[in-house]
Amino acid sequence: MQNIIVLGAQWGDEGKGKVVDLFAERFDVVARYQGGHNAGHTVFIGEKKFVLKLIPSGILRPGVQAVIGNGVVVDLAALLDEMATLEAAGVDVKAQLRISNRAHVIFPFHRLVEKMSEARENRIPIGTTSRGIGPCYEDKIGRRGIRIADLFDPESFRVMYDVLAEDKKALAATFNLHDTIDYAQIRAQYEEFAERVRPLVCDTAALLARSMAAGKRILFEGAQGTMLDVDHGTYPFVTSSSAAAAGASVGTGVPPTKIDGVIGVSKAYITRVGSGPFPTESFDGGGELLRREGNEFGAVTGRPRRCGWFDVPLLRYTAMVNGFDTLLITKLDVLDSLEEIPVCTGYRLKGQEVTEMPATYRALEAIEPIYQKLAGWQTSTRGINCYDKLPEKARAYLKFLEDRTGVEVGGISTGPERNETIIRSGSKLERLIG
Repeated sequence: MQNIIVLGAQWGDEGKGKVVDLFAERFDVVARYQGGHNAGHTVFIGEKKFVLKLIPSGILRPGVQAVIGNGVVVDLAALLDEMATLEAAGVDVKAQLRISNRAHVIFPFHRLVEKMSEARENRIPIGTTSRGIGPCYEDKIGRRGIRIADLFDPESFRVMYDVLAEDKKALAATFNLHDTIDYAQIRAQYEEFAERVRPLVCDTAALLARSMAAGKRILFEGAQGTMLDVDHGTYPFVTSSSAAAAGASVGTGVPPTKIDGVIGVSKAYITRVGSGPFPTESFDGGGELLRREGNEFGAVTGRPRRCGWFDVPLLRYTAMVNGFDTLLITKLDVLDSLEEIPVCTGYRLKGQEVTEMPATYRALEAIEPIYQKLAGWQTSTRGINCYDKLPEKARAYLKFLEDRTGVEVGGISTGPERNETIIRSGSKLERLIG
């Protein structure tokens, strides 16, 4: 196998950063295909902790090419800060990173637009991170956005920027907002930013095509989980891009026929950040235990995550949408102390069992989860890296998830470090990563 997608099977925060970092040593290129700097991927390497927001986790592997694809929206100020942090840690960012000339640019006024949108009367609050990502995608789809390539044509950029800035000023005035934004200063600042990133910018679709022609292996990295996909997630409580596996082709310019496999990453339980339906959310001591033991706080925002029990119908749905070949289950060790572990095995809506994922958030909020309790193992699994050394009841829990979801559990993470991972011998996962 050559080209593989790794993406979240739930609502994000599944541990994709560690998984991509772990697999990256077996690949030549790691390409990010959607999202912005609101999706933090945390990677632990020994005593060092890296929180990556825009740059693919593969950058932490010397010699691996990291690509920010055209489907990503880029805040250049945030990108330059992230580059400086990595360079200070000894990462050769300039040699390893390439940025699509077709990626759209987030400007500071996009954050203002997002705050306005969230605060509007009768608006459903989404619970965004207010980093301007949604409004940037709105400008992209509205065909008024500015791409990185545009920054290198000063005359055209200034015309495009001034028109976009006038739109935002008019919008702010409509809502009687008078934030002191110096639009001219921002324009000059972004012209300076453009020169700083210019050596890293190229047609990354062409770069990836050349890489594939040379027999190089590509790992595609999604930012958020499938249930935040703008089409297939819990709309409107979703992100603004295609987080599902199909987004990898659109967001990088690589044909779907060139992708050889899809790896889903799922926690051994489930979490969600922000607003929106969450059928298996636990509001009692169980949810608090998961949050405490799993350190469930946002890598970028620090927000406490909502926590709940593994949701089989949800995983079956995301497996259908993405075509998972295999799953890697993370944070198994978080469940170590539990005597019993609830697992949602079905949904009931208005007294009737439902077999398809409801399309509206209102129906999802009305879902009554059907639980089955499994025996806990009540012994530490932290750091175990051999499947046969897991407690018998832990293996039974994983087998139950595998049987009920219909997807192989090919790998298990038992801690944040690279070596705290099990790759099951003979699994599809082992074959996919080579």
